[in-house]
Amino acid sequence: MSPGVLDPTTARTKFDLRKIPPAPALAPFVEYYWQVSWDLAEEFTQRVVPHPNVHLVVEPDGTWVYGVLHGLFRRTLVGRGHVLGVRFHAGGFRPWLGRRVSVLTDERFAAADLVPGLAPDVAPEVDALEAALLPLCPPVDPVVAEVRAMVAAIGDDRGLTRVDDLADRFGRTVRSVQRLFNEYVGVGPKWVIRRYRMHEAAARADEGGAVDWARLAADLGFSDQAHFSREFRSAVGISPARYAAGR
Repeated sequence: MSPGVLDPTTARTKFDLRKIPPAPALAPFVEYYWQVSWDLAEEFTQRVVPHPNVHLVVEPDGTWVYGVLHGLFRRTLVGRGHVLGVRFHAGGFRPWLGRRVSVLTDERFAAADLVPGLAPDVAPEVDALEAALLPLCPPVDPVVAEVRAMVAAIGDDRGLTRVDDLADRFGRTVRSVQRLFNEYVGVGPKWVIRRYRMHEAAARADEGGAVDWARLAADLGFSDQAHFSREFRSAVGISPARYAAGR
């Protein structure tokens, strides 16, 4: 399961998740396609702590673009179903949109309204969706690669906990990094740093066993355990101890 999928052990028993790489022409923009399928006699609600990525999703009621979501994402599954999505690189949807990505944050839009020429009734199959996207591919924007590198650095380096350090690493001012993230990612760099740390905290709890929350809070760059607990509750919906107890 991907980081951010809460209670991944249970999730594996409820639905199948596949990731498919994009065609080379789409690779500067698209991280991967994802397919979720399920066959459930009873309702199951999956909770996800979202990443800083825009998604284009082919669903039974249409094809939609989802901006970055600040809060917890919930989806209830029942019966038999199949959903196909495109996960754009952090910053990768900016060339398709042609304006700042923050206008999408916490919102859902009909994909045909944002990607001119995209049919609203694309079949939920990778080949069909890719064939629809390839002719609409915008010119490569070199800034996307820089934004991707910044977000990757945040995800890979647990010690990178301050926007000042991120700006220094990439030779930018703090203000320019903030503007760049607003324009290309849709959320600020501080939010991205905190979100990746919440992914790590949830993953630590999912490993089982006792968790030293005070030490983990310090490792993740929080000033104290209370601050960490507030952030965790805001992202996951419950306290760290309660989440760990439910594993």
